[in-house]
Amino acid sequence: MISVVISKHQNKYINVTLKGHAGYADHGQDIVCSAVSVLVINTFNSIERFTDDAFSCDAAEDGGYMSMTFNDDISSESQLLLDSMVLGLDEIHKQYGDEYISFTYKEV
Repeated sequence: MISVVISKHQNKYINVTLKGHAGYADHGQDIVCSAVSVLVINTFNSIERFTDDAFSCDAAEDGGYMSMTFNDDISSESQLLLDSMVLGLDEIHKQYGDEYISFTYKEV
């Protein structure tokens, strides 16, 4: 299962971390893992390319782990991009269920 942890402070994103694999299908055939990966990587890349927000990013070389942590308050552009990512992840969750993806929201 993919575990998504979203940490916010006063409704602003602080950190987004994903761990695990969906287990929907065999490696290389898992459409849930692929969808989540594309959505998250594109969001992280978009924030880097289209905003000036400072962040650190970490990922496991073999997949199964990605994390983005913001150093300061984020711009409205990053907020919108992350809201869009969460919307997409929520839609994947609705389609495939708790067996493959879970969410934890934290107020820090």
